[in-house]
Amino acid sequence: MGKRSSIIRTLRDVAFDLSDVAEPDLASMGREIGGILHGHSAELASTLGPLRERRRGFERWILAERARPPVSVLVLAWPPGYATPVHDHGGLWGLEATLSGALEVETFAKDDAHPSLRSVGRTWLGPGDATWFEATDGHAHRCRNLSRHDTALTLHVYGGDLAQYLAYEQPGPSGHWISRPRQSIIAGRLTA
Repeated sequence: MGKRSSIIRTLRDVAFDLSDVAEPDLASMGREIGGILHGHSAELASTLGPLRERRRGFERWILAERARPPVSVLVLAWPPGYATPVHDHGGLWGLEATLSGALEVETFAKDDAHPSLRSVGRTWLGPGDATWFEATDGHAHRCRNLSRHDTALTLHVYGGDLAQYLAYEQPGPSGHWISRPRQSIIAGRLTA
């Protein structure tokens, strides 16, 4: 996956340029990245085609990292029908944009006073669409590849290193949620 690509470099540069402040304008970042994705779909398909063809399950690939202010940029590969558990992002802000395929994102509000999560809506993302969340401990979501046949790819920009996060599960019908610490597993590094 060490192939150099100007589209990958462009996405990295935009993510770094627009996150050069403590609280970046995520809506502007989403519009800028979405415009690039819509305008370069053929180049993206050519550059990232090998990730879609790997068929090795859910994978996270590091595209770029910066220490000050902290930012990480990743590409995720979603096998057909794959869904994440409900999870948070360790208090980081984040932006997720679909490179290819379609994703459903179900957002949950966390209530730390009671061990509960409440679904507050769903968003569907096609190629070039983005969604984002602010740096808060009250946000969690679950993402799902809507295709039964094709791998989806997404670009993720986080306000730091998402090495650890919490995943949530509901062991029974009580409405009670249990959180379990998880670590991000990185499949490799893409070269920008």
